[in-house]
Amino acid sequence: MANTPEEWLEKSISDGHINYLEYNKFSNPIIIGTGAFGKVFKCEWKDCELMVALKCLKIDTNLSLDEKIIKDFINELKLLRRVSNHPNIISFYGVTKNCDGHYHMVMQYANEGTLREYLKAEFDNLQWEDKLHIAREIALGLLFLHDNHIVHRDLHSKNILIHQKQPKIADFGLSKQINETSMMTSDSTAHGMLAYIEPQCFIVPRYKRDKKSDVYSFGIILWEISSGRPPFESFDSFIIISSVVQGRREEPIDGTPQKYIELYKQCWDKNPDNRPETKLIFNTLNQLANEGLYQFTTVKHLIKDNANSSSPVNSHINSLEIKTSAPLYLSDTINSKTSVQDNSTLEKLRKEAFECLKQCKFLEALGLFEEILKNSKDSLEDKKNASTWDLSGHRFELKNLDELMHVLCKNTMLTSLNLYYCNLGAEEGKALADALCKNSILTSLDLSYDQLGSEGGKALANALFKNTTLTSLNLCSNELGAEGGKALAVALCKNNTLISLNLVHNKLGLEGGKALANALCKNSTLTSFDLNHLNRNELGSEGGKALAAALCANTTLTSLDLSHNRLGSEGGKALADALSKNITLTSFDLSCTGLGTEGGKVLADALCKNITLTSLDLKGGKALANALCKNSTLTSLDLYINKLGAEGGQALAAALYKNTTLTSLNLHSNELGAIGGKALAYALCMNTTLTSLILSYNKLGSEGGKPLANALCRNTALTSLNLYSNELGAKGGKALANALCKNNTLTSLNLGHNELGSEGGKALADALCKNTTLTSLDLSYNELGSEGGKALADALCKNTTLTSLDLDDNQLGSEGGKALADALCKNITLTSLNLNGNQLGSEEGKALADALCKNTTLTSLSLFDNGLGSEGVKALSDALCKNSTLTFLDLSYNELGSKERKALADALGKNNH
Repeated sequence: MANTPEEWLEKSISDGHINYLEYNKFSNPIIIGTGAFGKVFKCEWKDCELMVALKCLKIDTNLSLDEKIIKDFINELKLLRRVSNHPNIISFYGVTKNCDGHYHMVMQYANEGTLREYLKAEFDNLQWEDKLHIAREIALGLLFLHDNHIVHRDLHSKNILIHQKQPKIADFGLSKQINETSMMTSDSTAHGMLAYIEPQCFIVPRYKRDKKSDVYSFGIILWEISSGRPPFESFDSFIIISSVVQGRREEPIDGTPQKYIELYKQCWDKNPDNRPETKLIFNTLNQLANEGLYQFTTVKHLIKDNANSSSPVNSHINSLEIKTSAPLYLSDTINSKTSVQDNSTLEKLRKEAFECLKQCKFLEALGLFEEILKNSKDSLEDKKNASTWDLSGHRFELKNLDELMHVLCKNTMLTSLNLYYCNLGAEEGKALADALCKNSILTSLDLSYDQLGSEGGKALANALFKNTTLTSLNLCSNELGAEGGKALAVALCKNNTLISLNLVHNKLGLEGGKALANALCKNSTLTSFDLNHLNRNELGSEGGKALAAALCANTTLTSLDLSHNRLGSEGGKALADALSKNITLTSFDLSCTGLGTEGGKVLADALCKNITLTSLDLKGGKALANALCKNSTLTSLDLYINKLGAEGGQALAAALYKNTTLTSLNLHSNELGAIGGKALAYALCMNTTLTSLILSYNKLGSEGGKPLANALCRNTALTSLNLYSNELGAKGGKALANALCKNNTLTSLNLGHNELGSEGGKALADALCKNTTLTSLDLSYNELGSEGGKALADALCKNTTLTSLDLDDNQLGSEGGKALADALCKNITLTSLNLNGNQLGSEEGKALADALCKNTTLTSLSLFDNGLGSEGVKALSDALCKNSTLTFLDLSYNELGSKERKALADALGKNNH
């Protein structure tokens, strides 16, 4: 029997409970974070060309554990493998062991960072619809964990990741089970972020966190989503604990929907018994999101203040919002002949209908919607609500499900039904399939994550023989297996209405894949077919070959996703041959399919012959360069993080000489170096179609920067160039400055984090005096200093095109700040200026305030962390009363006291913009 944590891990691996991956399969590690248990790296998983995160598991090898803990741990692993399939939970691929003997968890990499980072970067662009979407998706993930008897115990905004705008819960399960055993046995509060921790942990010694503890943490997160800032942001640990124990919480933010406020207040109730169940939380958020029961607000100013306050809960001035407190249904949605009394009746009927849906009284809801439509024939909103039902996340009793089947059989108005994650099971799936045979109006059905199994899949396949209206069917993650796949394939041969089918995560296997490929040869309506995801459909090389043969015969499919299917080089070769013959496919995703060099080469050759494909995702392949020389349709190519190196860069550069269609090329983080940069520069001198080029994080250096600058003097097509973090230095900056004097097409240039220094800043300032096209310039993190700041200020007095300038963290100091303030009095084009982290001081705050009284164009000004002090802030408050254009002002981290906050509040009361 294993006794130490490391031994249990090894036993779990040998017993097949957890997947072990060889460490040499991962390359190009980059540190992206550090936690209590070690560093987190971003790496490339070479086998499937996928970016993953490796999280260190530093465990106490001397800790002995009893048999029960080992069994619990193995059960946890089984659950972890199951829940990582959920779209709102970070995927867990297995573990690996590095050269130092440390185990690492291999997890999905989230490309937009943590929720904390995402809110900081995107909050000003988020509408309430977006915030509710984020909250709902997190709640759905948490509900899935709790339904699988997993308690997170450390939920906060840094443990929720954002990948392609989708929230994903991370840091639970395996890491908790191993690490907390050694680190939290004596003190439940030794680990975690205090503001999110269950209050009982501070009151009851050794309090065991449970599902209600997660609910408390989620309540704090809901407030954070509404405010855009972390809770108790500027308080020390003692004050946070004291405040939480005494029941003090952050104050609601103006413009937050009342139901949303009520929900998070219930969640963070001090008494766990008063907190709602996770299911109720999800249903409430789902209702808010789907019914639109929130106030729309027009934000005119966002003034952030993270100052200390004598009150344990800081009453920040976050925003001035003008509320249009209109009801959900506006008067213009009612027939003009309807009386005021009828309007009131309709409103009551609408509320009753939604309440019936919430309570799963489907027949009653249907009757109410029918009544509403009789009296409101011109209301598009009413028609939408009556025809589109989102019941995702509901758990139906048998009588409720029977009612829903009756609704489907009545054939009245329902055209779209979402039953995502309702855990229907095989029997319920069969009942639904029977209803589909009788229904004649439903066009869209979502049954993803419903545990239908092969039997449910077969029943639905049979329904597709008889149904004549369904056009979209989502069966993602239902464990249909080969048998379910085969049955659906037979149905596709005869069905003539379905155009979109999603079979992601269904373990169809080779047999299922072949059957579906055969169906594609005969089907004449399907245009979109999704079979993606690692080890979930397991098509393999033979399945790839079969699908390739189908592509040669199919005449309707326009979009095919085969990513994460380990097709191998042989499967890739067959698909390449198909691309040479297919005349309809426009979008094809083969990322992470293990094509290898040979598969990549033949696919590249196919691009030379294909005349329809406009979008291709391969995540790599040098032979693509040769294909670009001959291809005449591809307009966008994304090779983000592919380690192409100098040689790959040179090959792509040669292709750009000959390609005549590509307009957008992303080579972010490809280790091109100076040699690759030079080659691309020469290509830009000849290319006449590329308008957008991303070369960030490529270590071009000044030697690579100079040739690119020379190319800009000759190029007549490029409008956007991103050179962020390329170690260009002053020499590279000067060369690019010279190019700006001659170039007449570039409108956007990103030179952030390039060590330009004051000399580079001065050269670019001089160029701005002469350039007549650039509208956006990013010079953040370049140590420009006061001299560089002064030079740029002088340029702003003369430049007539620049609208956005980013000078974040450049050590401009008081002299640079004063110069820029003077420039704002004269400049007539700049609308956005970022001066964050420049140590401007109070006097410069006053100077900027004076400039705001005179400037007539600036709409956004960021002064985060500038030591403005009370005098600077007071002056800016006075300026707000007079300024008529500014809509965004960031004064975060400027040590504002209660008087300064009051002055700002008074100013906002007088400012009408």
